[in-house]
Amino acid sequence: MTKPFVAILMGSDSDLPTMKASADVLRSLEVPFEMKVSSAHRTPVQTHDYVKDADQRGAVAFICAAGMAAHLAGAVAANTTKPVIGVPIESSLDGLDALLSTVQMPGGIPVATVAIGKAGAKNAAYLASQIVAVQDPALAERIKADRQANTDAVIAKDKALQERLANGEI
Repeated sequence: MTKPFVAILMGSDSDLPTMKASADVLRSLEVPFEMKVSSAHRTPVQTHDYVKDADQRGAVAFICAAGMAAHLAGAVAANTTKPVIGVPIESSLDGLDALLSTVQMPGGIPVATVAIGKAGAKNAAYLASQIVAVQDPALAERIKADRQANTDAVIAKDKALQERLANGEI
């Protein structure tokens, strides 16, 4: 059996600057992943075939990024029962069209939808990692450590702010 992994699909290579944030998070948490350009509209057969193949090879979750009509996450969700996380991309209408296309799925074909853009790409990777961590205690600990590092960073920033306030710098 192959090692579980997260599959990242992008509707276009123009989505890569946003989706690099997903790859960075997964890499930092040591979660194996694959990344592929595959369009729900322009390469529907190839998208279907990849999802079926990745599903059989051990994909635990799919992260799907698309802008405009944003049907990639839905097309993937229609072909797997694994969790699918949709990342709306800012390509037109500030990403609102992609958000609505991603979030409006018919009952029985769920797509978890995160924020528009890079914040969503990061959160999609964190969510996928949490899904993988259900069966991987070491990964669960890495996620907890990452959260603690975020907490510590905010506390340090507040301490610095309080010192500047006390010194009359602000």
